[in-house]
Amino acid sequence: MYLPLSALARRAAWTRTALVATCIAASLALSGCGRFGGNADAKAATSVPAVLVAPEDVITVRPASLSAGPLITGSVQPERKADLRAELGAVVLGVLKENGQPVRRGDLLVRLDDTAIRDSMTSAQEAERVAVQAYDQAERQLQRLKTLRESGMASAQQLEDAEIRRNGTQSDLSAARARMVQARQQLQRTEVRAPFDGIVAERKVSAGDTAAIGKELLKVIDAGSLRFEGLVSSDAIQSVKPGQAVAFRVNGYGAQEFAGRVKLVSPTAHATTRQVEVLVEITGEVPARLAGLYAEGRVEASSTSALMVPDSALARDGERAFVWRIRDNQLQKVAVSLGQRDPRRGDHVVQGGIAEGDTLLRHPVATLKDGQGVKNTTSAATAGAVPSDSAKSP
Repeated sequence: MYLPLSALARRAAWTRTALVATCIAASLALSGCGRFGGNADAKAATSVPAVLVAPEDVITVRPASLSAGPLITGSVQPERKADLRAELGAVVLGVLKENGQPVRRGDLLVRLDDTAIRDSMTSAQEAERVAVQAYDQAERQLQRLKTLRESGMASAQQLEDAEIRRNGTQSDLSAARARMVQARQQLQRTEVRAPFDGIVAERKVSAGDTAAIGKELLKVIDAGSLRFEGLVSSDAIQSVKPGQAVAFRVNGYGAQEFAGRVKLVSPTAHATTRQVEVLVEITGEVPARLAGLYAEGRVEASSTSALMVPDSALARDGERAFVWRIRDNQLQKVAVSLGQRDPRRGDHVVQGGIAEGDTLLRHPVATLKDGQGVKNTTSAATAGAVPSDSAKSP
């Protein structure tokens, strides 16, 4: 079938118009996709907010002391303590102090029944009074006979008998006074008093109990004389010397560290455990409640200086470790090489990756991005409080 030339011309013109329209539409679609995709990428890049950090959120890498030494375990005990015991058999009338209460030297702590003691003291007083009278009478009689003897009116035998009687009454008087002193001492023993300033650590009796001779009544400790009585393995005792620093922790006080110095190293090892006793003098103020608690620490036998970071500043990816460093107000994820760990504080020695003076995040989170901006909360607050000139202009 053959078409006229005019029809062929119209069909060719329509085809060309359709192709041009299709090309223009495709071009517009591609340019639109590129424009909108570019805006999306730019928006995604700028949508990551800056990290706000406060001074307590960052740390500065500085050289620290890395201590090494043997482990020491034991308990905190008072160097000065007293177990107050009954010095006579009697009934307990009252206990005036409770556990944990402070006491001063001479304070009355326990009162025992003194009825029988007071009766003995009254008898001793009466015996002493009679002995004094007898002695005075014998002494006067002796002096009279001496005067009569000088005038020849008394014989030598009479004088000698009077002197014997005087000596006998003198002996009786000394014995009566000794019994009186003993009765006073027994009466004083019915009142148990604090031997020094301290704290009541343990109460063993109550009112109404019968206290036999030697029965423990109270225990008083001097809270200012607490020391760490520890044990060190005999394999490492050669590195322990008096004067070395000791850092230790006490059960019940969490991560709080106490410091002290080696005061004495026992010359012999325990027969069963083969451990050596080491006495550590605690430095600084310590609470009295440490007495009797278990403690564990290390003797600082040697010390070196190294760059160290806390375990909280490390981010781990398998066996690799990273830190987030702040430089030019941006975060940088830096791989670090770690060395040994301080057994006392838990910090890690950094052998490479960062340098002294670098600023690191103390507690990084998993949502941080490499290159993310950093703003200081202090400067942000200042900027908010003092508006810029552009903000003031209408």
